Amino acid sequence: MKQTVFTGAGVAIVTPFTADNKINYEKLAELLEYQIANHTDAIVICGTTGEGSTLDHDEHSEAIRFTVEVVNKRIPVIAGTGSNDSNYAVKLSNEAEKAGVDALLSVTPYYNKTSQRGLIAHYNFIADRVSVPIITYNVPSRTGVNIRPETYLELSKHPRIVGTKEASGDISAVAKTIALCGEDFSVYSGNDDQVTALMALGGKGSISVLSNILPKVAHDIPAKFLEGDYAASRQLQLEYLDLCNNLFVDVNPIPVKEAMNMMGLDVGPCRLPLYEMTDEAKAKLRASLARHGLV
Repeated sequence: MKQTVFTGAGVAIVTPFTADNKINYEKLAELLEYQIANHTDAIVICGTTGEGSTLDHDEHSEAIRFTVEVVNKRIPVIAGTGSNDSNYAVKLSNEAEKAGVDALLSVTPYYNKTSQRGLIAHYNFIADRVSVPIITYNVPSRTGVNIRPETYLELSKHPRIVGTKEASGDISAVAKTIALCGEDFSVYSGNDDQVTALMALGGKGSISVLSNILPKVAHDIPAKFLEGDYAASRQLQLEYLDLCNNLFVDVNPIPVKEAMNMMGLDVGPCRLPLYEMTDEAKAKLRASLARHGLV
């Protein structure tokens, strides 16, 4: 039986920046403590929401090391170490291993893309060169490549490829993946508006953007389902559906950082090419936050 890295909600945590675009480590420590205090089940550092694509190599490695040190084994730390260069993905992954992470999150190769056979070769190449579990990350709207259910089946045969963050939005494909791979392969929702639906098919939880602003709610949606209180999970999912959607009123993580700043959490700006939201989008987001008593 493979290791389940976590069940419940892992936060895809933002990377806070100072006004001059340096990583704000003091604020990052504060955010990590806030997440742990509010029952987040895992920390995902340097993912899409963490703007890993605009961190240079040293920043990327230091953010992971710092997070591992602050969290100090209280909950799992999962490091985003994916790349469209398989060799560089191994380099990042090995450095994250040395820092003491519990698992790796590895996005599909973007821009150059690859075939389904190439995905199998890419992920096995990485998995053969690391010693911690790998969670793949399927987000075709960003990468231009989609992991098919039959490909997941092949990937699941590697002892260190233990699950996936599914952000394709294709519930039918997720159902087929779980049917093919069974309980030995953990599927996490990468979309906050689909957590209860995915768990009804056998998913293990979520890797959540919502958790940055409402960690207890993001935790409770899968937790209630895992406890067998399906009605409570469904109620929370529907109650916060507007907020889940409005956190994507612009490209992630622009809206969630804007929301956090509106709430007084002072996480700073996004790095270019991500740019400030329009006034109309800000008003829509603020209305959603106000509806839930967050501003």
